[in-house]
Amino acid sequence: MAHKSRLACLVIDCKTTDLDEAIRFWGGALGYPVYRSEDDPRYAIIETPTDQPKMLLQAVDHDSRIHLDIETDDKGAEVARLEALGARIVARMSRWIVMEAPTGHRFCVVNPQRPDFAARAHEWSE
Repeated sequence: MAHKSRLACLVIDCKTTDLDEAIRFWGGALGYPVYRSEDDPRYAIIETPTDQPKMLLQAVDHDSRIHLDIETDDKGAEVARLEALGARIVARMSRWIVMEAPTGHRFCVVNPQRPDFAARAHEWSE
């Protein structure tokens, strides 16, 4: 059975308890509006054009870094595909899976995030 996946989001992890400074800086640096998530105070959404990946600011406890999210319609199949390429699972969260590439870069496997996912994602045959 085939599944689909693609780059969904770039997440700017900010080691902070207050995102206001990050919102001011990244909104100004990128020239996009930034607004707080209504669902979770740890997140702010950078309003990118619809033909570009989503971008988020995320308040975290670990060192600041940028990670990416890969959206998929089958997290199990996508994780298995990425493990076959050399990635490893770091943590299973309730809504996503944190992985690490052989290069040491962290990324997350998530459910579809954008409305054009089905039409624009890469289809992988097993």
